[in-house]
Formats: sequence, structure tokens, C-alpha cells
Amino acid sequence: MLNIQDLHVYYGGIHALSGVSLNVPDGKIVALIGANGAGKSTLLRAITGLVKARSGSIQFNGRELLGKSVDQIMRMGVVLVPEGRRVFAELTTLENLKVAAYSRSDQDGIAQDMEKVYHLFPRLKERITHKARLLSGGEQQMLAIGRALMAKSSFMMMDEPSLGLAPLVVAEVFNTIKYIHNEGKTVLLVEQNARAALELSDYAYVLETGQVVLEGDSKELAQNEAVKKAYLG
Repeated sequence: MLNIQDLHVYYGGIHALSGVSLNVPDGKIVALIGANGAGKSTLLRAITGLVKARSGSIQFNGRELLGKSVDQIMRMGVVLVPEGRRVFAELTTLENLKVAAYSRSDQDGIAQDMEKVYHLFPRLKERITHKARLLSGGEQQMLAIGRALMAKSSFMMMDEPSLGLAPLVVAEVFNTIKYIHNEGKTVLLVEQNARAALELSDYAYVLETGQVVLEGDSKELAQNEAVKKAYLG
């Protein structure tokens, strides 16, 4: 579904991504782990067009993404749940969800997906008239995921979905990712909780200083001594 080859991204004179290659097969959960500053979020931003790559290739379902606008990439089916939620603070819960479906014209489908979001996150239905800034951190994360679901994509990227959340909410978020995957979505997961990410995913990559230094079956990587020492404690 997503294939990245020899990707190079610079921030000024900083070589943020240096020859990154990875593959996210259709129907799988692929995790990307690494320390802060390793380039994980930069990679997701490059995929969505928010950061321009200098060279390399990013293909989604066989179509090149480099050179396309953020809007074009989203319309092709690439959806990001960003780090820090990034909900529209002054819009209501309902308005946030509706905005995410702006490019869709299938009104019946939109209504059905709205009900699916409410089924998945009953608390959002209870707060449909609340401004997003009044929601708790966990509720905002639910809204960010629900907003991505309203975009009707088969591919979802998630950037640090457990960041700053209470343990019970974290467990709920990871259960939600499982549910989304079981519903047929392919997921690229960037997650600070390496142990949970490896337990949840099928395959994983380890990123250090802008380079992929390890990759493999997630369960096998979880037993790798270097990974245990650096990320699993």
C-alpha cells in the first residue's frame, strides 16, 4: 500500500531523514519506533506533504506522492492523526467531525460513518455540542481519531496517539487501533510506548538520527537485545 524508497529530507542544513526506506503492506499494522528527534514525525509529515522531501520516492497504491499538495494526498486516501491531537479548538465536536468529511459527497455514507464514530466513542456523542477545547485530553484524542475515520480512508497514520494520556485512556486508544485494523484499515503507527507498539503491530522499523537501523517482525524485534535495552527498559 505504502512504499518509501531512499527518502531524504532536510530542515535547512540539518539532514532530518537520510535514505529512509520502508514498506507498509495492505491490511497490516506497521510500527515506527525511536527516540525523540529520530525523525519519526518528520517522516509522517513528508508522507502527507507537510514537509517537502529533497529526493526519494513515496508511493501510495502505486502512485507517487512527492510533488503533490496536502489536499491531493488526503484525497488519495492518506489520513493522519497528528501528534497533540490538533483538533479545531473553537469548533464543536460535531463540527470537527463534519469538517473532516468536507471532500465527500455521499451524504448517506457520511451519516453512517458518524454513527460508527459515536458507537466507537460514546462520549463524543454525549459532547457533540461542546467546543473541542473543553474536552479532556482523552476525549480530544478520540475526536482526532474520529475525525480521521470521517475522511473515509483505508490507510491511517497515527503520530504518538498515547502521548500525555492517563493509563486507562491509553489502553482504550490501543483497543481502538485494534478495532480500526479489524475493520479493514491499514495503519502506520508512530508511538513512544515501544512495548505497546510492538505488541500491537505486525512489523516494525527502528529509526535513529534519520535512518532505519533495524526492521523486522514486531514480536522478534521485541526480543532483540538492542531494542530491549534502548526502548523496552
